[in-house]
Amino acid sequence: MDIRDGRSFSGGMPYGMDADGNARAIPGPAPAYQTDGDTVPPAPAAAPASTPVTPPAAPPAASAEASSVPPQTVSLAPAADGPARAAEQRQPQGDGSNTNSLHHIGFVTDIAGSGSQVSLDGAVLNKMMSLDDPSLAMAGQVGSQIKIRIGSTWLLASIRTQKLHATESGVIVAAVDFLGEGDEERLTGKIYNFRRGVTRYPVPGAEVYAVSTADMNQVYATDARANIGIGTVFPTRDIRASLYIDAMLGKHFALLGSTGTGKSTSAALILHRICDLAPEGHIVMVDPHGEYSAAFKTNGALYDVNNLAMPYWIMNFKEHCEVFVTSKGDDRQMDCDILAKCLLKARSKNRAAESVGKLTVDAPIPYLLSDLTSIIQDEMGKLDKASTSAPYMRLKGKIDELKADPRYNFMFSGMLVGDTMADFIGKIFRLPSHGKPISIIDVSSMPSDITSTVVAVLSRLVFDYAIWSRNEPQRPILFVCEEAHRYIPSDKIQGDSAVRTILERIAKEGRKYGVSLGLITQRPSDLAEGVLSQCGTILSMRLNNDRDQAFVRAAMPEGARGFLDAIPALRNREIIICGEGVSIPMRVALDTLEEEKRPASEDPLFSQLWQETGGEDEILERVVRRWRSQGR
Repeated sequence: MDIRDGRSFSGGMPYGMDADGNARAIPGPAPAYQTDGDTVPPAPAAAPASTPVTPPAAPPAASAEASSVPPQTVSLAPAADGPARAAEQRQPQGDGSNTNSLHHIGFVTDIAGSGSQVSLDGAVLNKMMSLDDPSLAMAGQVGSQIKIRIGSTWLLASIRTQKLHATESGVIVAAVDFLGEGDEERLTGKIYNFRRGVTRYPVPGAEVYAVSTADMNQVYATDARANIGIGTVFPTRDIRASLYIDAMLGKHFALLGSTGTGKSTSAALILHRICDLAPEGHIVMVDPHGEYSAAFKTNGALYDVNNLAMPYWIMNFKEHCEVFVTSKGDDRQMDCDILAKCLLKARSKNRAAESVGKLTVDAPIPYLLSDLTSIIQDEMGKLDKASTSAPYMRLKGKIDELKADPRYNFMFSGMLVGDTMADFIGKIFRLPSHGKPISIIDVSSMPSDITSTVVAVLSRLVFDYAIWSRNEPQRPILFVCEEAHRYIPSDKIQGDSAVRTILERIAKEGRKYGVSLGLITQRPSDLAEGVLSQCGTILSMRLNNDRDQAFVRAAMPEGARGFLDAIPALRNREIIICGEGVSIPMRVALDTLEEEKRPASEDPLFSQLWQETGGEDEILERVVRRWRSQGR
């Protein structure tokens, strides 16, 4: 409904658009409206943005009569000669290919700080569905954009909700969220210099227009900042969607999506694009399912239990406690105190400790596991010890168990005693990269009880290296954590742990030291409180769980609410992006990734595989052999 004079769209518009897209008064008599038997003259024609128009004076009697009638009591039946001319002016102009065409679809009815309400003409929207321009054909639908002229600028908004007008047939009331504004090129009417945020708000009664593909080309055009293209902006066919790498990595990002939505392939696509842009980059990715090795075999370094060779002595004291201390409650504190004392003595035996002024238990000084067990044995034999022998026996027994278990050889082998810290950090952090900027750490074959400690060590090394290299030429590092809800769980799932502590610290402080965090998860509601809100860019695929949707909605900025409502309805390989990494929130159809660059995460085809047979005896023999050797 046109709230300026209480009349609906069906009553006709006393103005139209010329070929240049400017508002012009309609020649000939304007339509009149009936109000309880009296004729009310039409509202004055809307003036062009640059030419002030003095509205014609209405007859005093009619004006007085009209002003005494509340808008809701006004009959919206137009005079006999009004509808034809008004309908003619409301027709969509052209096929959408003319950038000068303006497609008037409604009016602003209500204004708020972050959004407003508009009234849309349902008949016009239905006729626009047949246009060739996909953006215009989707005009007025949830998730589409509208534009409002304010002086010499265009204000863009996204439609969030729709409902029919309570009393007016064919009128749709839509809630919108403001996205940003751009300047209007005076000669062509194009939008340029688009920027996020709103400096001038429209007033109730301002005209609403559909956004064309030509408009969206200007809105989503990338600027001079480094960016990667990952897909096309929905609903267009050819407008590229780009991520600004510096903004996205500088303030962390999170990729969310339920199982089966293409989350792993999307992560591989984004990382491949980053590697192509920065072949000398430094990316460390934790792969809990062993699926990304296939995707990065040509441009990444691949590590698993067979070649990781992570020395045990590189752990700090808290990580030592998680591995060596098995007791709970008061006994755990006692065991930790004994371990701290013995570990410090073991580290001090190394010659490297002599160059350290004040040695701490956290210092990554190599030591022998045999030295540690000997020191524990000696402490246990002292008569003046304040406790029984049980804590010493528990510690010594756990260390001997780890040394003897072949599953832990990648970390507790006797071959890892030498001071290889610089070599280990160099190969894991890709320093130098040699054209392979990403390290894939496959933790799928590691014992489950030590996986979180391995992730804790890797993430802490990233952070500590960034801190202690501040006086050196900066080498920013991206740490990508797949299945992040395992390692940064909420308080209701798990208490404090070494991996959660360090990942939370990276989320809060990492950008100050050049450490970027990328979180990938299918259960954002299980993440620790506040971690997701630290991610400046959110990339969300379809989420089926209501709790997950609510959690993401709370973490995303206000202006993206309209896009969030579409999360349950996204198709596979569609994604909604908002935050620092994009100019405005957008819905994107992701590019198809080449077969050789995809992760090994395809769903099995039961109908096909269950028709195949043969070779089961050999399969079972090979599987049992690997199973028993706990390796691949």
